[in-house]
Amino acid sequence: MSEPTPYEKLGVNDEASFETVRDARDRLLREYAGDESEQEAIEVAYDAILMDRLRARKEGKIAVPDRIRYPERLAAAAPTSTQTNTQRRAPSWLSKLLDNPSQKDIYTSLGIYAALGAISFFVPIATTTWLSFGLIVSVYWLTRKENRFGRGVLISLSGISLGVILAAISRQLLVLSGFAMNGLFPSPVELGIILLVMWLHACFLR
Repeated sequence: MSEPTPYEKLGVNDEASFETVRDARDRLLREYAGDESEQEAIEVAYDAILMDRLRARKEGKIAVPDRIRYPERLAAAAPTSTQTNTQRRAPSWLSKLLDNPSQKDIYTSLGIYAALGAISFFVPIATTTWLSFGLIVSVYWLTRKENRFGRGVLISLSGISLGVILAAISRQLLVLSGFAMNGLFPSPVELGIILLVMWLHACFLR
């Protein structure tokens, strides 16, 4: 009995597409997992088909797509290409400003600010104290990222300023909606808004 041709070995005909040939090889490799001799024969048959197609390409009969000729090279280059495109989309000033903190840093800083918010809810008379603690935490958190104290102070002050503005706007909106707002500014809820903005600045900026 004669030896099967490479096409017969993979169970495809000589007019099968490259995708069909590749899928047949992958399917057979999975089927004969653990049988090294059979897997080697499958790879030999696949290589023989590729060489046959390359010869036909040189003769101008068919065109071999690069994704079939060099699948490993393209697979390795794909993440780099994607990363390059992503970097091109993001302005340089934005990439320098934004941080990509670890989950540990996110949860740790969130826990600290959540604790300050919870304490301020039960002890609202010490609002200035809790804001001061929040500002200190923000400066520390930002300074530890790049060891730039001045930048940490500047971003922290911008965070508390933006938080105060948003809290004041929320109070005005509630007043215009007919809600009576008693007590000093900020209330515990408004302080929570300020602390939330401060946390976002401290955690996701640098």
